[in-house]
Amino acid sequence: MPGEPVALDGVEVALRLADAVFIGLANNGAIRSAYLERAAQKQELKQASDIFSPRFSVSSRHVANQTEGDDYFSLTEIKPTATLQSEYGTKFSLSYDNRITQGGLVGYNRNDGASFTVVQPLLRGASREVVTAPLRKAEMTDQMNRLKLKAAVANAVTEIVVAYNDLLRAQEQERLARQAVTQANRLLFDNLHLIAAGFYHDVDFVLAEAEVAQQELASEEAVNQLEACRLHLLRLLALDLELNVRAVDAIDAHRVKVSVAQALRAAREQQPAWLIQNIAFERARVDLTVARDQRKWDVSLVGGARQSRNYAHAANGGHDTTTDRENHAGIQIEIPIGDAGPRESEARASINVRNENTRLIEARQALERDINDAVRTLDTRWRQVEIAQRAQDLARRKLENERERQRTGSSASRLPAFESALRDAEATRINAIVAYRNAQATLERIQGTTLDSWEISLND
Repeated sequence: MPGEPVALDGVEVALRLADAVFIGLANNGAIRSAYLERAAQKQELKQASDIFSPRFSVSSRHVANQTEGDDYFSLTEIKPTATLQSEYGTKFSLSYDNRITQGGLVGYNRNDGASFTVVQPLLRGASREVVTAPLRKAEMTDQMNRLKLKAAVANAVTEIVVAYNDLLRAQEQERLARQAVTQANRLLFDNLHLIAAGFYHDVDFVLAEAEVAQQELASEEAVNQLEACRLHLLRLLALDLELNVRAVDAIDAHRVKVSVAQALRAAREQQPAWLIQNIAFERARVDLTVARDQRKWDVSLVGGARQSRNYAHAANGGHDTTTDRENHAGIQIEIPIGDAGPRESEARASINVRNENTRLIEARQALERDINDAVRTLDTRWRQVEIAQRAQDLARRKLENERERQRTGSSASRLPAFESALRDAEATRINAIVAYRNAQATLERIQGTTLDSWEISLND
């Protein structure tokens, strides 16, 4: 935008969680790198997809030779070729050969013609499953890369959410610490008047001073923790570390009821790590199929046709033109003898399938364990929120009752203790709410539903 730049030095910038997630996704270096890598990966998939597209090539050569008798001889040849392979291994080839020979003794000779050949494998390479294996592996690899991108974005979002919640907690803890310092100074001031009136002794003043020092120490630690949380969030958002941001979302929590069965079903459908392991197992099975196919004999049906025309112009002035046509069909066989390579490849592929199956079983167990832990933790954190809220309400009622008794003069002053208890109860409630919100973000990450919850599209 045109105009004078806006300086934010010393200005407090209000930041909501949704804004933090948006800024983080826009500026995150790891996500940018992942998207750049995806661009290269898509090209690799496109290249693999061209396996069944026509391929064209042109080969040419020019050779000049001179003998000891100063006889000059040259050969010029150009040969364009088109090839095509079907999903069942059939290979088609069409070429045009144009060759020109000229020299002092041989005169001028031109030979050109077209040839067409077809090769259909019968054993090795004859299965559609084997022929399409490179394409299917490339598609599987692309799916895995896309899932890795999804996991990277989800992890970044979860990190930002947790960092934002931690900043909220640190702000509230710093506020409570300042309140504690204010109340301790007020108590110290009251004690000075009571000592002057002869109601308190010097020892009570020393205790009040010690309480002030203790609260000031806690306040300094709260300020340090607040600064650490602010810097951590700014680093995740790739913003200027001098920026004075403040989290402005309300510290509240709304219960989300999720059963273990629901969470498991969602995770099996969407969790990137689980889906990647399933794809890795399928890819290993494809490799085993190809390895077994390579042990077969190479038996193929071959056929083709060729037509050529030859034009010769001798050095003595004579010339001749001939045309040849040729059709052929047959069978070709190649039997490997003493080659242990295919057998070793099959053994290795078989071991890889078993290893990937073991990893799949372990991934299933880890998924069930993580989901159970996350759901149980979420329920526990909500119960802690309810208990902490009830404890804060009771602490507030105790403080109000104590203030009422103080107005009637019916008891000794216990206001400082009750005020401290209320601050502790409020701090406990804040910790419980932040822990619940973090547990909710963790469960969404484990389920693989983070992007859906935030309505984020990969645009991949």
